[in-house]
Amino acid sequence: MKNSIYLFVTIFILSIVGCATTSDIKEVQSDHHKFVEKITAVETELSTLKKTVAALDTARKAHANTAADLADLRDSLNKLRGDLEVLKNELADNTRRQEQYFDNILLKINFIENFLEIGGKDVSIKKSANSDLTAGEEVQKPEKVQDKDRAYSSAYQIFKEGNYSKARQEFQNFLSAYPDSEYSDNAQFWIGECFFLEKNYEQAILEYEKVVKNYPSGARVSYALLKQGLSFLNLGDKTSSRLLLQQVIKDYPNTNQARIARAKLQEIK
Repeated sequence: MKNSIYLFVTIFILSIVGCATTSDIKEVQSDHHKFVEKITAVETELSTLKKTVAALDTARKAHANTAADLADLRDSLNKLRGDLEVLKNELADNTRRQEQYFDNILLKINFIENFLEIGGKDVSIKKSANSDLTAGEEVQKPEKVQDKDRAYSSAYQIFKEGNYSKARQEFQNFLSAYPDSEYSDNAQFWIGECFFLEKNYEQAILEYEKVVKNYPSGARVSYALLKQGLSFLNLGDKTSSRLLLQQVIKDYPNTNQARIARAKLQEIK
């Protein structure tokens, strides 16, 4: 509309001043068309530019959304990693508790077995002593035998009460006084047990070794070998532990000690 008015006004002015000819009018019309074409071209270019700007804005927003999505994904991965670490730590704690639980059971089993073995030995000694007496004869022990029994029983009672340091000293005193008694291999074994229960596994191994070397025909050798194997295992020396456990199985195949050794070997394979 504005362009038409501009053309009309131009023609009117030229007519007024008397200079407007047909060729002039045509030239003005031609210029008008060119001007209109330029404006149209500019408008087209402006429209294209607006579309480009809109596309760029959309891309910018999409990029921003993508960056936000990536940030959310990164946060989710970090959270998942943290959750996995927590689960890993909980699993490790549960595993340690389970191992400690089974080790405690094993110690209790071993303790009961040792106790029963001692009880059987004590009973057999008493029966042997009584078999030499005639009916109606009063049982009387020599004073030295009474002192020996009393010393051993006292040390063992202290051990059962959990006072391992004092019990160990009492068993050592017993061995000094009675190095070759029927209780000597037991006393030496309990010294090793005192160190084992105090988690002094290095010293326990040395004390168990004295059982094996000093009393090779005694009833405590298989127990001492088993506990040496468990001591090495607690120290992280699986190779030495495995060799000792295998020796228990080989030399004492039909015993509870062998069954315990087999179970332990399954765990450390």
